[in-house]
Amino acid sequence: MAASVATKTSWKLQEITAHSSNVSSLVLGKSSGRLLATGGEDCRVNIWSVNKPNCIISLTGHTTPVESVRINTNEELIVAGSQSGSIRVWDLEAAKILRTLMGHKANICSLDFHPFGSFVASGSLDTNVKLWDVRRKGCVFRYKGHTQAVRCLRFSPDGKWLASASDDHSVKLWDLAAGKIMFEFTGHTGPVNVVEFHPNEYLLASGSADRTVRFWDLEKFQVVSCIEEEATPVRCVLFNPDGCCLYSGYQDSLRVYGWEPERCFDVVLVTWGKVADLSICNNQLIGVSVSQSTVSSFVVDLSRVTKSGSGLHGPIKDDRPLAQPTPTGSSLRRIYDRPSTTCSKPQRVKHNSESERRSPSSEDDRDEKESKAEIQNPEDYKEIFQPKNSIKAVIVKEAAKPSQVVDIQTPLPNQENPDLVQRPPIASSTPVTRAEPSVIPAARNAPIGLKASDFLPAVKNQSQCEIVDEEAMSQIRKGHETMCVVLTSRHKNLDTVRAMWTTGDIKTSVDSAVAINDLSVIVDLLNIVNQKASLWKLDLCTIILPQIEKLLQSKYESYVQTGCTSLKLILQRFLPLITDILAAPPSVGVDITREERLHKCKLCYKQLKNISNIIKNKSGLSGRHGSAFRELHLLMAVFE
Repeated sequence: MAASVATKTSWKLQEITAHSSNVSSLVLGKSSGRLLATGGEDCRVNIWSVNKPNCIISLTGHTTPVESVRINTNEELIVAGSQSGSIRVWDLEAAKILRTLMGHKANICSLDFHPFGSFVASGSLDTNVKLWDVRRKGCVFRYKGHTQAVRCLRFSPDGKWLASASDDHSVKLWDLAAGKIMFEFTGHTGPVNVVEFHPNEYLLASGSADRTVRFWDLEKFQVVSCIEEEATPVRCVLFNPDGCCLYSGYQDSLRVYGWEPERCFDVVLVTWGKVADLSICNNQLIGVSVSQSTVSSFVVDLSRVTKSGSGLHGPIKDDRPLAQPTPTGSSLRRIYDRPSTTCSKPQRVKHNSESERRSPSSEDDRDEKESKAEIQNPEDYKEIFQPKNSIKAVIVKEAAKPSQVVDIQTPLPNQENPDLVQRPPIASSTPVTRAEPSVIPAARNAPIGLKASDFLPAVKNQSQCEIVDEEAMSQIRKGHETMCVVLTSRHKNLDTVRAMWTTGDIKTSVDSAVAINDLSVIVDLLNIVNQKASLWKLDLCTIILPQIEKLLQSKYESYVQTGCTSLKLILQRFLPLITDILAAPPSVGVDITREERLHKCKLCYKQLKNISNIIKNKSGLSGRHGSAFRELHLLMAVFE
């Protein structure tokens, strides 16, 4: 099987000592790709941000080594299973224990969150697979069939199925609604370490210690292809987000596979050792590995890796009708249509499960009181977890038909669940209530909850003449004197700056704006200066940089955007000049002009050094802000 060996496409990102003892489990968040959770023999679960050296939060409560960890899709919850068989779920936003689940009789080897509902699946050394309802603290169902430890669990993208991989060389597919096995895939000759669903198609991939990766058709329940390498056992696999290829992690390399026909597109040499998990962020693949108490993270630039291209390859199916017609140009294999299938039926709920037999004051609750979340880095914790949305119990998903609704919830009587909200059948997704944002948006299309009629006097008789403008303005201004004073003052300040600006002395106008001590005026001025890069001078940078430092830490999105734009212009135009002047040897004799320039460069360098710490701390943010901060972080690499 021919494949080109890629060079200079991977590098080591960082290495951290994650625990005081050996690390026994670790996992990456799949949403951002930058959240890392580690479980150790010290019975702790530590949360990290990739490329940051310090632990953000440390979770305690387990009394035996943590054998398995998993982060949910929204990166709001984390579940950890221990050597004793206990499972604990933490709320990362609230930094507290959410549930303690007891029932397994041996080590927890694998965990996974349901993509929609508040359910967790667990696989154990006791060969059982259990489905838990996190809200009710109960075991919904137990799936029996494996004869050895269950090493990996994955829910299907539509939430209907659960795949389990085991040391008994088999992969089983479970129907959550029916509560029984759908099919058992056999063919591996060694323990199956990992299993992964294709993001779109009815396709399943499994990796084994027998050094093979197998692809399984979930419609015909047969093997599609089998790829065998003369390498080490397959440790982890991950489909590309668009489903065009599969990334497979080995002891010393990353391999890129296609199926139908089976082939290897590329091989990237990565010395990551015992790679444990893979994630993709900004067209970069992040891999994490463990060696005793040390966790290392590696990056592979996917833009330099050969993949299968834009088209998905698959065999032409028979004439059986599909749930919906396949669009032109898409894969010919059936795709997930997200049907309205609930996770379980009322008769499948175990009301007499071990978890629910205990009273509220039993051992479980004592364990929860003893569990703690120790925030090691408050600043990083607030940046990563506080802006998240509030967690809702019921998630409504867009259905295949307009009259259907997906309501993933435990099938218990609604009167026992006052936190559940009854929702009528709808055709599209219903948005959940969001928490108050920590960043105020830059612009709104219309005032929120305000109507002009609320501020005007009521007209008793419709035949009366309309209110004149002066009277209307008088009514609106009542009760808003403070705002009017603020706006009037801002207008006067801008007039003062404009008067200085018209004289052609840009530095004086900037000095006057800074002296006013109003960031809104600074923002208005910078929005003008940023449009013409030639206006920037070195002495202007010394005045503006302290103001940029304030803007970058503002809660107003528009302020942060303006600050990022100005800082980028300064770095592109003046950073090479500053570094060259500071690195130049001292001159002979007295050169006042050069001394003044050197003084300005030293001042700018010191200010940029302070700003670089802010940029580094915020480079892990998601969205537009995160992208801007990461770009600035690269430009300021000289300060590290």
